[in-house]
Amino acid sequence: MVRSSVFLAGVMGLLAMGAGPGSAAADDTGPAKAPPTTNPADLKELRPGILPGYLPREQAIDSLALLGPPPEAGSAQQARDEAARIAALKQRDTPRGKVAARDAVYSFPRAVDAFSCTMGVAISETTTPHLNMLLRRTLTDAGLATYKAKNSYNRLRPYVVANDNGTCFAAHEERLRKDGSYPSGHAAFGWAWALILTEALPSQANAIIQRGYDFGQSRVICGYHWQSDVNAGRLVGAAVVAQLHANPDFMAQLAEAKKEIAAARASGAAKPDCALDHAAATAATAVAGR
Repeated sequence: MVRSSVFLAGVMGLLAMGAGPGSAAADDTGPAKAPPTTNPADLKELRPGILPGYLPREQAIDSLALLGPPPEAGSAQQARDEAARIAALKQRDTPRGKVAARDAVYSFPRAVDAFSCTMGVAISETTTPHLNMLLRRTLTDAGLATYKAKNSYNRLRPYVVANDNGTCFAAHEERLRKDGSYPSGHAAFGWAWALILTEALPSQANAIIQRGYDFGQSRVICGYHWQSDVNAGRLVGAAVVAQLHANPDFMAQLAEAKKEIAAARASGAAKPDCALDHAAATAATAVAGR
């Protein structure tokens, strides 16, 4: 279950929703503004496959100021991180481990698979273009917000320190050796997505928040991050979501995404493939019932 300290970060983000000057998708005193584009070609990629976020880079959350430093070697906090790492390894060769490997994919179109089953909607550029664009751009906003702290602390990743059992994808390991572990960018955008999708589909709030929490835990299972990296990433993600609610383009796209979700769920068309999620949930229930 979601721990109270982590859930608080989510609640803080949810409380901020609608509180800023961007809480209205359009200005009622003027002509209606066209919704933001759903065509990736209209936006200049930051690098191949990565679209710009909604927030200007100079407005990015200062993660170095927001977060304290990561646990020091030999500290009680680092001992807890190591215990969490060892416990998580036991899930690597289970259906939950396969979900964790899927969660590691942040390139589109596959990245949205992480939340499609929880939403009950097959998210894609063709079936839900506004929702798809919303997730693409907020991934950038939340992920990039972690880098001031990442680059400053340059914490070694668990698989580098432990040098055992590798990660879910060996092909990623060499590149990530040079990328700071604290805070987790995946946990930041996964938690941001959970908060945003909860607003878009409040009837599924509990399941979406749990999926967002599990998405972060997947980073520990795969050996890419320490638990404290993930916890810190969630805090960054919540802060970014609060900031996004003052951005009119984000709010307009969110409004369009809500319509798409409602229409897709009502039609029952293009259901996502949830076999892996069901297998992981069944296995978890069986273990809990022992």
